[in-house]
Amino acid sequence: MANSNYRLVLLSILTGTFLVPVNSTMIAVGLPTIADALGVPLSQASWVITIYLIVMAALQPIAGKLGDIHGKRTMFLLGMLLFLAAAAACMFSFNLIWLIIFRALQAIGGAIAAPNASALIRDVVPKEKLAQTFGMFGLLMGLGAAIGPLIGSVLIGSLGWTSIFWINIPFALFSVVAAYVHLPSTRNSIKVSLDYLGSVYLIIGLTVLTLSVTHPEYFNLWTMAVLAVTVGLFIRQELRCKEPLIQFTLFKIRMFTSANLAILLSNAIMYSTILVMPVLLQKTYHYSVQSVGILLFIFSLAMSACSWFGGSLTEKLGKKKLVGLSFLISGAALIGFLGIYYYPTFLYIAVVLLVGGIGAGIGTPSMQAASMQAVPKEMSGVASGIFSTFRYIGGMAASVMVSLMLDYHWLFYALIVMAVIGLPLSRGFAEIRGERARAG
Repeated sequence: MANSNYRLVLLSILTGTFLVPVNSTMIAVGLPTIADALGVPLSQASWVITIYLIVMAALQPIAGKLGDIHGKRTMFLLGMLLFLAAAAACMFSFNLIWLIIFRALQAIGGAIAAPNASALIRDVVPKEKLAQTFGMFGLLMGLGAAIGPLIGSVLIGSLGWTSIFWINIPFALFSVVAAYVHLPSTRNSIKVSLDYLGSVYLIIGLTVLTLSVTHPEYFNLWTMAVLAVTVGLFIRQELRCKEPLIQFTLFKIRMFTSANLAILLSNAIMYSTILVMPVLLQKTYHYSVQSVGILLFIFSLAMSACSWFGGSLTEKLGKKKLVGLSFLISGAALIGFLGIYYYPTFLYIAVVLLVGGIGAGIGTPSMQAASMQAVPKEMSGVASGIFSTFRYIGGMAASVMVSLMLDYHWLFYALIVMAVIGLPLSRGFAEIRGERARAG
């Protein structure tokens, strides 16, 4: 592949996937404005965010499998086209029901595009540049989530709430055109089928899990029973199916299992930090919203920059050392968070959040590259979908812990234990010849 084409391929993929986290966080600041404009209570308007999270969590593993069946290029283009059309439709939604429907379609597009984007990177990027590219991928995804609220507040304040949807159109359009022209075909020559029953169980299970986390009123004995039964049925189906949605045999590969468990722990630590700091700093130490925003921006910026830096370091230091270093730095930051109770100064909090951002970002490219390299190329879509699901489960675990552990001392202790667990887990990132051959 020519160098210019190679860059355009990456640009088309990264531009499209950058829009997914931006649209996840950008709309949060606009909820009050949207609720007022549509004449609905804020609690009802929050479904515009909830539906996006549910669809993104539930469909990514299925979308990854579809990429392996029908071609990652085809599914990426389909996802971006749907994302583009739904974003345009959201602008003309003048009641809440239609806005929720089009947000769901937008999330379906994002859920189809995101795992196939990661799998495409595995296909088109040379192995020696894979971690560095995933570092750039992590940088853009992190920046997208971090600057989403800032972009949203500026757009809504100057151009109205519909602007947070039409701003997507030029970028999504560029991604679709560039991907159509430059992305290579990746259709699998092996005929496989989709596990439809397993897909239904997975969608039900992840929908119930997401609802229970995002809306506490749904967290009760009945929903937990439904979740337990659905998980049992899903596992039974996957073990019996000839072409399962999630092949549990992949978890026999040490590096693949380590990568997924590592991203779950890392995301749980990262999201817990983002969720707990505003509450702790505003309610206990009476920091202003602006001050909290600056502190969290320091955390997000450090995380995004170190994701790119960590990708560049992977070939020099190796995945094992970087993942271990990531959990070591995160553990140090978490111990530093306990110090906030004794030194609640702006400078001290900024420093520990800076350290926490470094820990959260520096190992992520190694985790993502390892999850891709550990499996054969024809299964990279499935691997990407599983990795995305473990990432979401980590975020959900953070929401549950923050809501249950009202004494944040115990929350920080629990997160320190997670960081400690991550240290021996990093040993699974040492490359073994058999696994390297499977990745071929």
